[in-house]
Amino acid sequence: MAQALSRASNVTFRDEHPAPGDSRSEILRGLQQPQKTIDPKWFYDEKGSQLFDRITRLPEYYPTRTEMRILTENRQEISEYCETGCLFIEPGSGSCEKVRLLLEDLRPSAYVPVDISADFLRESAMQLGLEYPWLKIHAVCADFNRSWSFVDRLPQGKRVVFYPGSTIGNLEPGDAVAFLRRVRGILGEDGGALIGVDLHKSSQTLHEAYNDTRGLTARFNLNVLGRINELLDAEFDQARFSHRAFYNLEEQRIEMHLVSEQAQSVRCNGSRIEFAKGESIHTENSYKYTLADFADLARSAGLYLEQSWVDDDELFSVHYLRNE
Repeated sequence: MAQALSRASNVTFRDEHPAPGDSRSEILRGLQQPQKTIDPKWFYDEKGSQLFDRITRLPEYYPTRTEMRILTENRQEISEYCETGCLFIEPGSGSCEKVRLLLEDLRPSAYVPVDISADFLRESAMQLGLEYPWLKIHAVCADFNRSWSFVDRLPQGKRVVFYPGSTIGNLEPGDAVAFLRRVRGILGEDGGALIGVDLHKSSQTLHEAYNDTRGLTARFNLNVLGRINELLDAEFDQARFSHRAFYNLEEQRIEMHLVSEQAQSVRCNGSRIEFAKGESIHTENSYKYTLADFADLARSAGLYLEQSWVDDDELFSVHYLRNE
């Protein structure tokens, strides 16, 4: 990788990662709630990101391939809405796989991948820089759920925020509105947002997508305990927890939990976290929307849904939003 780093001269990297103490406090607060929680952003260390990349290729997991098909089949029209030469910002960029589908048509003035996992971001950005030597890449390691201050040091130009993967579904609806308001605040009058949204559908399809037969989603979910062990000097034993995912029809969301297989006391950051048998850590929600519901959500944030693209089976959607 050292050779690759020296060759990708079109890539810059800036680390604005929050202080470890902030991370520890945030995680501890979640684990000390009556319903214990861990923010899903902590899934994505290097191992977690690699596991998720494998999940996206599973036959049961329709969102990624369906969204990629939508982006591929509509890339020219999507690029017309975003406009050639825009500043293309992707919070939660991961492996930068989906942006590759748009780059040749879009030809942005610069691409800004933003991710909380510094090592994985650096490696992904450098690889992308080698593949697209004409593309200026400004990689930023930051927690975009806390601050977007990094945008003040980016190049000028029309700003378009790219948020694929239905990541917005991981947020509670009120938090999703708050997130979209923050996005709106950095767009300016002419900016836009290109957002992937998973659609409401049969419970069976959703159950299979989050309970794959190879057990990769279970490994992905359990891996977050290893991340917590590193961040909090904790002693979570993955063997004492099991993966559970189900569709909450009333809330229209997939819920992922880690269920304690026994009563246990886990050392964590100098104290102890107590678990009853069957008690869970709620690790992720993934809300599913109808087209009308998402349009209403965007409007609540002051954004107008200008165009939508949907696959023939109505499994997934991609939307272009702009300031009202």
